[in-house]
Amino acid sequence: MFAFFGLVAFIPDHFLMPENFYLHKGDKLNLHLLSGENLVKDREVPYTKAQTTKFMVYDGSKKDDLAAVTKNDASPLLTYAVANSGLVMVQLNSNELNDIPREDFLPYLTEQGYDDIADKLKNSNALNFTEKYNRYLKALVTVDNGGGNAYEKILNDDFEIILKRNPYKLNYGDDITAVVNFKGKPFAGQVMLYIKTASGNVYPQKLLSDAQGKVYFTVSREGIYLLRATKFEASKGKDADYETWVASYTFAFSNNDDAPNTYKEFGFGDKH
Repeated sequence: MFAFFGLVAFIPDHFLMPENFYLHKGDKLNLHLLSGENLVKDREVPYTKAQTTKFMVYDGSKKDDLAAVTKNDASPLLTYAVANSGLVMVQLNSNELNDIPREDFLPYLTEQGYDDIADKLKNSNALNFTEKYNRYLKALVTVDNGGGNAYEKILNDDFEIILKRNPYKLNYGDDITAVVNFKGKPFAGQVMLYIKTASGNVYPQKLLSDAQGKVYFTVSREGIYLLRATKFEASKGKDADYETWVASYTFAFSNNDDAPNTYKEFGFGDKH
């Protein structure tokens, strides 16, 4: 399946967004797939079976394959009754092919920091390039006491972000570590952190993972957190010229005992 875009630089991120990050046993987890840049919603993306490679929910010891039961074009992506107290993680993996005009692709490469590849392509006569875009998305919500270790569950995706502390057990100012792996090895490179507060303001931070794939940050504001890493290289397959991998992890942080459960900045409620 090919998707054609007027400007590659405007190909938006996809990220998982629960309506409620703070649930009680038996509540419905309503999960949306949103598209937009810098944790700002542009539109809601319906479920696409043809592009989905894995869609799972991990609820305590319970593991459900959502790809087998989710209808094509479903929106919201998921409505799921949580069965246990603790943490619930949702995993969505997908890929797609994008046919990209040369005049858009070269500026995009430069914007993403791939100046060396852009320089090489300047000598190419190709009018279009085909990019394979692989997404590995996670979202984490808490149910009642928010216990368990689902936050650090390793799913063995090609590109994966793993938290090393439970964000729902932290206090304001606490430090947290995440590990980024690419094909089973530590990923050393840029990792973006976006924090969106109840006011709708977004606070981006540019982080770098070290040789062990570790990246460090502080829970400094209440709101929605999105960690995002990207990798780009020439494709080793015949179906695309270049390949992009994106890993993201969405969760929330509140320093209050009276935890927020809706987020007005995405149109899901009157308060955060």
